[in-house]
Amino acid sequence: MAKLWEIRQQSDPNSLDLYIYSAVEGNSYDWWSGEEIQSETSADFFRDKLAEYPDVKQINLYINSLGGSVLEGTAIYNQLRRHPAHVTAYIDGFACSIASVIAMSADTVIMPRNAVMMIHNMWAFVSGNAKELRKCADDLEKLNEISKNAYLEKSNGKITSEKLTELMDGETYLSAEQCIEYGLADRFTEKIPQSQINQSARDFSAKVRSNAEMILKYFK
Repeated sequence: MAKLWEIRQQSDPNSLDLYIYSAVEGNSYDWWSGEEIQSETSADFFRDKLAEYPDVKQINLYINSLGGSVLEGTAIYNQLRRHPAHVTAYIDGFACSIASVIAMSADTVIMPRNAVMMIHNMWAFVSGNAKELRKCADDLEKLNEISKNAYLEKSNGKITSEKLTELMDGETYLSAEQCIEYGLADRFTEKIPQSQINQSARDFSAKVRSNAEMILKYFK
C-alpha cells in the first residue's frame, strides 16, 4: 500500500551548515575506555566535513562560542578561507577570542543586534626561567599577528591597525553595531517579512488539506 502521509526533510545539496556552538578544541582521549573522542569544533572535523561535501556552493557557519584553541581555530579559519564556496557566518550569540577569528573567514558576517564579538591578545600558560619567559612573550607577539591580519583583512580598511591594537589590548567586547562600523561584520540579521510567514502558513495548510482529502478518499 502506498504511503498517504509522509514528512520528509528536504536538504539543499549545494549548501552545507556547520556549527561552532561550544569551545573550539581538538580531539581528546578517554583514558578509561581507551577511545578517542572526536570534537565537532576541531580542525580535523571541519576538514572531514568539507572533504565530504567538496562541491557545495554555500557554507552557513553558525557561531556561539567563547573561544578556545588557537591551534584548532587557525586551521579552521584557513580551511574556510581557501574553500571555493561562499561562506556566510551567523553570530548567534557570542563570537569571542579565536571564534571571532574564525568568523573573519566568512565572505559575509551577519549579526543580530544582541550578539557580541570579543577580541583580545593571545595568552598562554608558561613556566620556566627568565630567558624562556621572555621568549614566550616574543612568540606570543608574533602569533598575535595572525589574529590582527585576519581582522584587518576582513575590515577592508574600516579599522586602522592602531585602533585594532587598542581594542585587542583592552580585551574589548564589541556590539553588532561596532562590528559593522569596524568592518568585522557586514549587516544585521534581517527579520522574515510577515507576508512570507503568512504565505508559508498558507502553503502548509494547503498541503494538510490535500493529504486529508487523500486519506478520506482512501477510506471511502
